[in-house]
Amino acid sequence: MQGQVLPERSTIIPVYAGIDVCKDWLDVYLHPIGQSVRVANTRDGILRLKRMLVQYSVVRVVMEATGKYHRLAHRMLHAGGFAVAIVNPRRARLFAEAIGALAKTDRLDARTLALLAESLEPSATPPAPKTLEELQELVRARATAIADRTALTNQMGQAQTAFLKCELRRRCATLARAIIRLDAEIKRRIARESGLARRCEIVSSIAGAGFVTAVTIAVELNEIGTCSGKAAAMLAGLAPIAHDSGEKSGQRHIRGGRAAVAAARCNPDLKAFYKRLRARGKAFKVAITAVMRKLLVLANTLITQDRLWTPVHA
Repeated sequence: MQGQVLPERSTIIPVYAGIDVCKDWLDVYLHPIGQSVRVANTRDGILRLKRMLVQYSVVRVVMEATGKYHRLAHRMLHAGGFAVAIVNPRRARLFAEAIGALAKTDRLDARTLALLAESLEPSATPPAPKTLEELQELVRARATAIADRTALTNQMGQAQTAFLKCELRRRCATLARAIIRLDAEIKRRIARESGLARRCEIVSSIAGAGFVTAVTIAVELNEIGTCSGKAAAMLAGLAPIAHDSGEKSGQRHIRGGRAAVAAARCNPDLKAFYKRLRARGKAFKVAITAVMRKLLVLANTLITQDRLWTPVHA
């Protein structure tokens, strides 16, 4: 209508939420409005949190990966339509140091995560299926049992007292039985999941890659087969990290990773690759890490192409 004064369109300021997770509580900080709140890390507490996030039209939520304590909030917020990014705690700590946030409390950590959400805009991470999370727990429990058995075996080799040796042998036997039960349960659960079973079959077909390697790759790296080989290596901590400054070219380092000694011994291609690196003067750790990376990239390629490994590919 002529002469009518239209109202000005309101400017909506994006709001970012940082959530510091612990076993019992979730400390939440909303940026840039500066509001902090603590809710229980339970279904009721998270429902209260969802209502608050809806009220402020939060565009991104960031929380750290904290084992299992963040899973319920991640799952419920994702189901509520929120973009939830799960970041590595080390990345969050480095970001805090970069912005000068040296003090550390739950509320300050939540604020740092909210600032990280705005500045770095990490991609939303969908929660893993519950069946996969349970499998990951079993695989990690098996790894812990293996490490405990190795520690007990080393202790038994140094023990002098007959009673202590007997006690250590008994504990090793208990762990051995537990590992057998875990293996059986892991195999049973994988057999029920056709996708995981196929991944394990593909990785196991690679010479030198046994049951443990196949399960570890298929379960712990559930992104494998859906990303590039370089991205898969980075996820596993096998991509060399640059450390250069000016004209200085520093030594590359990796973070994490798993042994590939069996592959370097049994797989003809990887064995030849390992020998070439050693012949060029590469240290054992550098050479075996390169084998680990090559094995993972190979597994990623095979899963992407949905085919088994053969000594000579057509």
